[in-house]
Amino acid sequence: MIGYVCIGTNDLPRAGKYYDALLAVIGATRQGETERYIGWGMSPSDSLLLLIKPLDGKPATAGNGTMVSLTVDSKAKVDALYEKALALGSKDEGPPGLRGADFYAAYFRDPEGHKLAVYLSN
Repeated sequence: MIGYVCIGTNDLPRAGKYYDALLAVIGATRQGETERYIGWGMSPSDSLLLLIKPLDGKPATAGNGTMVSLTVDSKAKVDALYEKALALGSKDEGPPGLRGADFYAAYFRDPEGHKLAVYLSN
């Protein structure tokens, strides 16, 4: 149901390098970019994660209570994405593990403070 998600940035080139390295772990690549945004997906017709400079020209800030969740098809990918995020300078918000009976997930914040989750989709 979700077509794309936008995350604000104050340094598009730096943040782009972070997300290039992070999302490569799950096979996502750049699907489009301009001087204002970069978009990643698994294919051109896939849902996108967009990194964008705010249109109003004001500084981007991490949303309080906002979280972007990425879905993968194995626990190993949850673990790998989490480890890559930490290696790239992310802040730990919860290591990989079960939350409830069958929800395997990990949580971290990107260098600008945006909270992300990665979880196993059954």
